[in-house]
Amino acid sequence: MKIKLYFGQEDSIRKSGIGRAFVHQKKALELNGIPYTTDKDDLDYDILHINTVWPDSFKMINQARDNNKKIVYHAHSTEEDFKNSFMFSNSVSGVYKKWLINLYTKGDYIITPTPYSKGLLESYGISIPIKAISNGVDLKQFNPTEEQIRMFINEYNIKSNEVIIISVGWLFERKGFDTFVEVAEKLPDYKFMWFGDVKLSRPTKKIKTLLDKLPSNVILPGYVSGDIIKGAYGRSNIFFFPSREETEGIVVLEALASKCNVLLRDIPVFSDWLENGVNCYKGNHTDDFVEIIKKMINGEYPSLVEQGYKVAKERELSKIGKELLEVYEETLNL
Repeated sequence: MKIKLYFGQEDSIRKSGIGRAFVHQKKALELNGIPYTTDKDDLDYDILHINTVWPDSFKMINQARDNNKKIVYHAHSTEEDFKNSFMFSNSVSGVYKKWLINLYTKGDYIITPTPYSKGLLESYGISIPIKAISNGVDLKQFNPTEEQIRMFINEYNIKSNEVIIISVGWLFERKGFDTFVEVAEKLPDYKFMWFGDVKLSRPTKKIKTLLDKLPSNVILPGYVSGDIIKGAYGRSNIFFFPSREETEGIVVLEALASKCNVLLRDIPVFSDWLENGVNCYKGNHTDDFVEIIKKMINGEYPSLVEQGYKVAKERELSKIGKELLEVYEETLNL
């Protein structure tokens, strides 16, 4: 069995969660000895595993069909996580949903990251087989070292007594960037750092307004990768992710793997695998988050990093590769 992994227009969304998921797929297959190619012109494969929904996807799909290959479509996107993202996303979300359905149903099998996103796809009326498989996390990569933490501290002149609260992602309303700023305003003694590419986020009017008058304790380092971001996970007091909609949230897995204390918005996507007060903390609105953060920092709420790490271990990439192999075998037998 040989898999053709396809990621269209990689440069445009390489910094996104989908880009990270593609990297994870390659490593998951390697860890399980599953041969694969990423060469778009290679016809020596059995299954096309396609990740993106750009117009060039049709070319890959048609190529696969013309050569009697099976297709696994990886459904990273939904209408729900398209809304409240960038300028005009809400006004075209209905068209986007129809586009997704048209593409996803050209596959023989669909993979999506969580039971929640699987339920959304089924609610669209999609009837081909769908399986929820986590995007996974690289435990070896997200295991912050003292050197990486020191690099982060030096890069941003972090003082030893500073409380550091971080988040990672696009600066979208959907991601809760507005809530992050509101919480920071109410906690001026703590330093809030949001890692993500401002320009590529194509901010909405609301986000642009926030960016024009950020509180002094909010820092936007931009997109940061490698040792620095790993050090940020390692030094942070809290990973605060107030996203309103996700299909999984790879950065949450990275934070758990890095043994961060994690605070999330209480949304359906997390209900099946993250439990408030057990392996993370959850809140619902700005004042809620402010009180939870205070209690986490003051020690009124205990650290849950070890329990959170267990969640990450369950989604280690070698395990994800085995789940992918099961889907590939089922697909060949359809």
